[in-house]
Amino acid sequence: MTTIPYKSYLEPQGKYTGLLDWLTSTDHKRIGLMYMYAIGIFFIIGVLLGLLMRIELFKPGETIMGPQTYNGIFTVHGVIMIFMVVIPGLSAVFGNLFMPIQIGAKDVAFPKLNLLSWYIFMAGAILAVLSQFTGNGPPDTGWTFYAPYSTQTGTNVLMAVTAAFVLGFSSILTGLNFIVTIHRMRAPGMTWFKMPLFPWALYSTAWIQLLATPIVGITLLMLIAERVFKIGFFDPALGGDPILFQHLFWIYSHPAVYVMILPAMGVITEIIPTFCQRRIFGYKAIALSSIAIAGVGYLVWGHHMYTSGMSFTARWIFSFLTFIVAVPSAIKVFNWVATMYKGSIALKTPFLYALAFIFLFMIGGLTGLSLGSLATDVYVHDTAYVVAHFHYIIFGGMGFAFFAALHYWFPKMYGKMYNQKIADIAWLILFFGFNMLYFPQFVLGLQGLPRRYYDYMPQFETGEVLSTIGGFVLFIGIIMMITNLIRAARNGPQAPDNPWGGKTLEWTIPSPPPMENFDTPPVVSKEPYDYE
Repeated sequence: MTTIPYKSYLEPQGKYTGLLDWLTSTDHKRIGLMYMYAIGIFFIIGVLLGLLMRIELFKPGETIMGPQTYNGIFTVHGVIMIFMVVIPGLSAVFGNLFMPIQIGAKDVAFPKLNLLSWYIFMAGAILAVLSQFTGNGPPDTGWTFYAPYSTQTGTNVLMAVTAAFVLGFSSILTGLNFIVTIHRMRAPGMTWFKMPLFPWALYSTAWIQLLATPIVGITLLMLIAERVFKIGFFDPALGGDPILFQHLFWIYSHPAVYVMILPAMGVITEIIPTFCQRRIFGYKAIALSSIAIAGVGYLVWGHHMYTSGMSFTARWIFSFLTFIVAVPSAIKVFNWVATMYKGSIALKTPFLYALAFIFLFMIGGLTGLSLGSLATDVYVHDTAYVVAHFHYIIFGGMGFAFFAALHYWFPKMYGKMYNQKIADIAWLILFFGFNMLYFPQFVLGLQGLPRRYYDYMPQFETGEVLSTIGGFVLFIGIIMMITNLIRAARNGPQAPDNPWGGKTLEWTIPSPPPMENFDTPPVVSKEPYDYE
């Protein structure tokens, strides 16, 4: 029997060298890294735009920009962060990098389609960026493209909407690829309930990508048709209904929240048993709760529209369903905490990010219940309270889980180890800055500060100043974290194959992984997370 010589996926693979070797590779790990580098660049751009908005809000009155410029930057910030960072983030990066290895596969089911998904993503991203510099100025509608603003504004909405449509295709193809991979390419002996929980989360997410994304695609096509051909879908002047746009948009965009958060929950479920050296508590409950969140998540979009004029019956039904969807999320939090109980806890950087995720996600989730309640939502609707809730879920959830995954799998990705002391300090600055930035927004919202305004009354100044300072603290933490990881990838010390003592399949192969993951297909005979 001949042994295949070890060759890292980071080494040249085909007939090309350098950048072209990467751009033509169908290796799922390389595609995951290409997504990561692109998303990282877009994330920094989005953060810088957010800082510009915070500088404008540092004091009442105009400081560095007028209202039209503010609306444009606000829209660009939202489009970049939602469509180009948060929705593809964890699935496209760590789903590509580690899901096939965790289920014992050599690659995803459709490697060429996987590469095509990345090219479609980049095409949509380039269109989105170009929309800011062409036409009659950047779109000023907000990232939701609400009608009738998006049907009547003279700014370059058409290109931005087309970009979002193209980005949706990348999401659909990735979801399809992951569903087929998980169904057809699991290692011998890996039944559904012997599969790690990160692939379970990606599987639930993929069904949302596949079924919900076409709805927003059709909605955006209707918007394009209305602007180009004057077909009256949403504009009342043409016989349309703007409320129809809201329904169609949120039928997709609320499930899209779970596209963002379900992979994050999967990451946390990988990290906690590893750093507690304990079998995960309630494995089947966590797996099935992912499916439950994906299923019920389709039914709760109406809580975004309580003040739009829907019937009272519809409002209380949507309110009830919103409370129902909180149950499977609560199951996960309970099981994470129960796993930690009596565990041999190692407070390493990935675990610190996981703890921060749980804390921030619980604040976001509990404030989400107040928004799902009719009485309180009518009071705080479209205030800064919603901004705070949204960012605690999206950034405190997906963002901190992304950072947790990055620090957890970094030694496996590059075969190098980062400076853990600097990583811990960056985590502390990030956590402090995040709460300083967004928690005052809860108070400001309860005091009546509307969101999306470029100016405000003087009584809100203290909270806005605190938020702006927190934004700069958060930015310092992000830069420190990224600098530490880049330095480690280039010159860090060699990492062992299994630095954390993990039990899933990616920790059984060399670091960085070989080109086809496994010399021989692994045979799975026991449940994952077996630390007993």
